[in-house]
Amino acid sequence: MTLKNLRKNNYPEWYQNVVAESEMAENSASPGCMVIKSWGYGMWERIRDIFDEKFKETNHENCYFPMFIPLSFFQKEADHVEGFAKEMAVVTHSRLESKDGKLTPASPLEEPLIVRPTSETIIADSFSKWIKSYRDLPVLINQWANVVRWEMRPRLFLRTREFLWQEGHTAHSTADEAEKETLLMLNVYREVAEKYLAMPVLVGRKPEHEKFPGAIDTYCIEAMMQDGKALQAGTSHFLGQNFAKSANISFVNKNNQQEYAYTTSWGVSTRLIGGLIMTHADDEGMVVPPAVAPYQVVILPLIKNEADKDTILAYVEEIRKELKTKMPLGDKIRIKVDIRDKKPVDKFWEWSKKGAPIIVEVGMRDIEGNNLMVRERLKINTPEGKEIVSRDEFINTIEQRLQKIQQQMFDTANNRLQQNIRTDIDTKEKFAEYFANSNEWIEDGKEGKVAFVRGKWCADPQTEEILKAMKITIRCIPFDQSNTEGECLLTGKKATMDVIYSRCY
Repeated sequence: MTLKNLRKNNYPEWYQNVVAESEMAENSASPGCMVIKSWGYGMWERIRDIFDEKFKETNHENCYFPMFIPLSFFQKEADHVEGFAKEMAVVTHSRLESKDGKLTPASPLEEPLIVRPTSETIIADSFSKWIKSYRDLPVLINQWANVVRWEMRPRLFLRTREFLWQEGHTAHSTADEAEKETLLMLNVYREVAEKYLAMPVLVGRKPEHEKFPGAIDTYCIEAMMQDGKALQAGTSHFLGQNFAKSANISFVNKNNQQEYAYTTSWGVSTRLIGGLIMTHADDEGMVVPPAVAPYQVVILPLIKNEADKDTILAYVEEIRKELKTKMPLGDKIRIKVDIRDKKPVDKFWEWSKKGAPIIVEVGMRDIEGNNLMVRERLKINTPEGKEIVSRDEFINTIEQRLQKIQQQMFDTANNRLQQNIRTDIDTKEKFAEYFANSNEWIEDGKEGKVAFVRGKWCADPQTEEILKAMKITIRCIPFDQSNTEGECLLTGKKATMDVIYSRCY
């Protein structure tokens, strides 16, 4: 079955095939874990570097904390430990010994250690030592790390037992300051998702039953995948004083009174790469936005005769140096010259499947005319798929070309999102009928089968069970509320709150 048929008929299998054929990652011999290969890790490096710059621009500094956390730290915060209990990996012994040729655990630990599922508790312990006075606040730190959550149904990038992420943690003297921090970082997530990943998102607050364990409020960015399902792309949590009280993060305020700090946490992970795949990949494989592509331009020398090799490679090197002087999308252009001993057609399709934004072919005929053969990944298999462009024109317009590709990718995804948010489903009956349909495919630029519904919710606790039975979630409570009254789409009761309903990953 081709990728085209898979995308429409078996979206999960299409996803796995895109990951494999683009050589982004593969399953590891360690169950539930993945090996991130160079192309996929190159994307993560770009995403990481962009976020890291944004964090430092907002006065956050990087730290590192242990991946092993005493069990007692989690027991201090009951809601937190309950929320992660089923996902925790626990270390109970410190070494192995050999008996009858078999290795067995030897020395039980005095206290079990949790392998980091998230770091609120261990970081709160450090904050309690660092913070003594209002003069020590705010504390604004970020950590780049791996985390472990014992996922039972792993899927590359989307859900694996170990994954990479960043987690920001801050402490403040007032609730207002902490909440502003939470929203500030949420906006950083939105900006990076849309400007760099070309992935449009909806922004809002999570309902009570979807909050981060132990948080007062959780805010999120939600993206729509090509099959209409939602992907939570980032979260930012206002923790109030909950973790501060359990860890004794207290300080003497300006009135010489002791009080607890207000804390926040926020994070994104390698799940964003899964979002990139399901937002942009097509029937030929991966398509990578130029802003996060490990290589924005891949140059393929076409060497048919060994006698021409030095001439072609010299010409390619001149182009590479000239391109390096350009600064598209805020960084030096990233170029790969592929000189492997493979057929040019094989190399071309390999880079197409990887989703390299621009592939340039250079042979003797191009050199004689001072031209280049330019292929843009977005135009593959179209009449405009091949362009013969003068060398000077290509060099001088590379920034505009890359920016145009970036914008086209965002516009395509944004049209899909906007055209597939249903606002005309206003009764319980219409809602049930809508989500009774299958959720396999959304045609670009057309109203799809099943995607997002924006409608009313009464916030009745019983609705959580209704949602579970329908296998639907409330993705967020959008900030832009309509402030109108209507019928709750789950209970039929009167309601004024607008929410986004969807199936999700």
